[in-house]
Amino acid sequence: MGVGRRGAGTAGAKAPGPDAAGVSLILKALEFASHKHRYQRRKDKEASSYINHPIELANVLWHEGGVTDPVVIAAALLHDTIEDTETTWMELRGAFGDELADVVLEVTDVKWLRKNVRKRLQVARAAHASERARLVKLADKICNLRDVAARPPEGWPLERKQQYFDWAKEVVDRLRGTHPELERRFDEIYALKP
Repeated sequence: MGVGRRGAGTAGAKAPGPDAAGVSLILKALEFASHKHRYQRRKDKEASSYINHPIELANVLWHEGGVTDPVVIAAALLHDTIEDTETTWMELRGAFGDELADVVLEVTDVKWLRKNVRKRLQVARAAHASERARLVKLADKICNLRDVAARPPEGWPLERKQQYFDWAKEVVDRLRGTHPELERRFDEIYALKP
């Protein structure tokens, strides 16, 4: 099954946006993620609200990638709930069903593993992810590189920023062929590597 995209289809016809049920799913995911991340802050100098990050992913997918699949947009909003909050896959499954919970699980790091192992696993798993998970992962890497370039975590030296850029590229290189426009956006940001 292909993922809905605006501008995709026959003779350049625009794919329709989500119906009422799709909009409802996206809004429910936004509310759920906002609640789960309500006390979290980003690691940037301003300690910005964490929910801004999942919202940025949804915006990148929708506005820059033309992705209209409500499951993908909702998964982008929920992508860090299992990894960074007390949310479980079972809780997501109960609230949103298997399809969406599985996409979130695909993009979730196993937090109890050492960071270098998690990073290697993310590279290895990228090529085998579902199309929906690949789209979420692409948007995540785009947003993360934009953040590292413009609002890096406090105290990150130049070398750590460069290493993050290179690791993100390793992940995205395994996602190539998923969405040419989002891949182009990633490459534009990667070209700004510090």
